[in-house]
Order: sequence, then C-alpha cells, then structure tokens
Amino acid sequence: MAELSLQHISKVYAAEGRGQDPKKAIDDVSFTVRDKEFMVIVGPSGCGKSTLLRMMAGLEDISAGNLSIDGIRVNEAGPGERDIAMVFQNYALYPHMTVYDNMAFGLRLRHYSKTEIRERVMQAAGLLDISAELNRKPRTLSGGQRQRVAIGRAIVRRPKIFLFDEPLSNLDAKLRSQMRIELQKLHREINATMVYVTHDQVEAMTLGNRIAVLQKGKLMQLDTPLNIYNKPENKFVAGFIGSPEMNFIRGVLDKSSGQYQLRVSADRSILLGDSVPASLQAKTGEVMEIGIRPEHWDIVEPGRPSAVKAKAVAFENMGNEQIIYCSLDRQPIIVKRFAQDTVEIGQDFYLRPQKNKIVYIDSLTMRVLNDR
Repeated sequence: MAELSLQHISKVYAAEGRGQDPKKAIDDVSFTVRDKEFMVIVGPSGCGKSTLLRMMAGLEDISAGNLSIDGIRVNEAGPGERDIAMVFQNYALYPHMTVYDNMAFGLRLRHYSKTEIRERVMQAAGLLDISAELNRKPRTLSGGQRQRVAIGRAIVRRPKIFLFDEPLSNLDAKLRSQMRIELQKLHREINATMVYVTHDQVEAMTLGNRIAVLQKGKLMQLDTPLNIYNKPENKFVAGFIGSPEMNFIRGVLDKSSGQYQLRVSADRSILLGDSVPASLQAKTGEVMEIGIRPEHWDIVEPGRPSAVKAKAVAFENMGNEQIIYCSLDRQPIIVKRFAQDTVEIGQDFYLRPQKNKIVYIDSLTMRVLNDR
C-alpha cells in the first residue's frame, strides 16, 4: 500500500523585505492520493503546484498541516526517509556516466549487489524501450530518451510513490504525445502510486485518474477528468480546463412567456429554456453570467426564434475541425464545428446554445450554480 494524505497543508514564505507581507504559496490544501492512483496536479504558472510536490518529496518545509504516507506522519522526515522517487523537468542526468550507470547510481549508493542492480536496470530499460542505449552517454540521446532514462532511474528504486515535476515540458508536441502514452502504459505495468504536476491541461485530462486544480495556492476542485470538464465547481475551473476555453457571457436575466433568457443587448438574447437553477429563479432583471463551451453552440438558420446573431472576426481551420472567433454585441465568443468552407471575416452566424450544457455562474462568488 502507498497512500499519500495531505491534511490542511500550507506553505508560507517569509517577507522578502521591509514593509512586505509573507507570501502564502499553499493555502490549506487537503486531499488523499489513493494507493496505485495516478493523480495529476494542474494549474497556471505560479499557482503553487511544484511547491506542493516538493513538500511531498521533503524538499520544502511544511508551514502548517500534516503530510502522511500510509498513515505515518512524515513532516520532519528527510527526502531519503520517505521512499519517494522524483523525476524533474530538466532530467538531472550525470553527463560523464553511461545510461546504465545513471540508472544504477542510486542503487550502488544503497549497496545493492551487482546482480540485483543489473536485474533492476535491465528490467526498467526493457519497460522504457532503452535497452539498446545503455552504453551511451546522455549527450548522444534525444530529449525523449533522456527523459526515459530519468524515469528509469526512478523505477529501479521501486519506491512507494513516484513524483513527476512537469517532466515533458521540454519536449516537442509530437514527442510529448508519445511520452503521455508511455507514461500511461508504465503506470499500468508497474502499478504504482504517481503524482504528476503540469500546467498542460491535455496532460492532465489524458493521464490522471483524478485531477487536482490549483489556483493561487488553493485547491479549486478535485475530481475525475470528465467531471472536471462537465461539472466544474467554479468559474476558474470552467475556464482553465478545455481548449479552446469556455465562453463567458454577461447579460440580464429575463423571463417571458415561461421562458428564461439572457438579454445581452436591446435586440439580442440567448434563450435559456423554461428552467434555470433554483437560486436564479427569483433574480430576473439582475445581471448574471453564463458559460458555454465552444462545441456546445449549434449554428442554425437565420430567423429561428431561439437564434442569436454573432459576427465572425477570425477563424482557424484545423483540418478536422474549424474554430470561429465571433463577436456577440462586443463580447468575444468561440464556436467549434466540423471543418467546412472558409469563413468570411465579418460574416454573420446565427447561434443557439445547447440548453443542457449551459453553465450558470454566481457573479459574486464565481461558484457554478448548476444543480443548486
């Protein structure tokens, strides 16, 4: 068993100069990484995700809260006492050593026998498809091969928990895609507990059994990838997860003939349907905000009662799909559809949102109001 538990973890850095306040990098974060789970921590640059990972590894002190591995508190335990292996963004390989020696180095320090070292290195090299590279030096390897060596060096230790700090960020897009697949296969084969930090939402959605979304040191939501995408708990998560990002549209809530609508301007309204979240039903006439993902717009014929007119300002043909950037009464929106003929800049589109996909947002708390 290898379960990692964070209970009200905080990290505060001392003030850097006179008159400045201490910086709270991590603010009361609690969650549990289950045994054999692949947990991804995702968020924008500066949100504290790498700091949190370094606290798990013992490389950063914990200001408040408890960190436990298999039920044992390890706040004061050093990195070597936690039975954790960490893979960094910059590989951190010894340039004068061969691939074999880089992978074997940690085991030699722990006085494993030559037979045991060779067995573990060969097994890890086979898993990572680098058996043919064992006699080469790191400078002769590609970026992907170097990252495999760094991962292999962690695997041979057979730790309780693997920590990955943005390990694919230095690779090109094609190689990142290949390595994501390799990491999925590796997790299934070694059946280990893994915590993976990234700012890339594609990595988060494709790798994680569950995703923890951070913003400014706070845990915004922890859930499965599909629930994070389909049922965000707040505006930040709704906007951060998804590419292109979710559209947010402000307007006034109206009700006419039993139908709710968001009045964007004097002559443009978005039909919401015959029901809205209970907390909004008494707020007709008030300003509110909704979210609609680009793929949840339907393009309809002019004149449809439920259609709202928008004007194309730019577009991208991606081959398999087309992304249209529009203006809806000076509010920018993005529409995604299957690739079709070239869009004319200035062309009018008539749009209708899929009512069951609309996200309702509290304009004060920024919480999502669906099902509330």
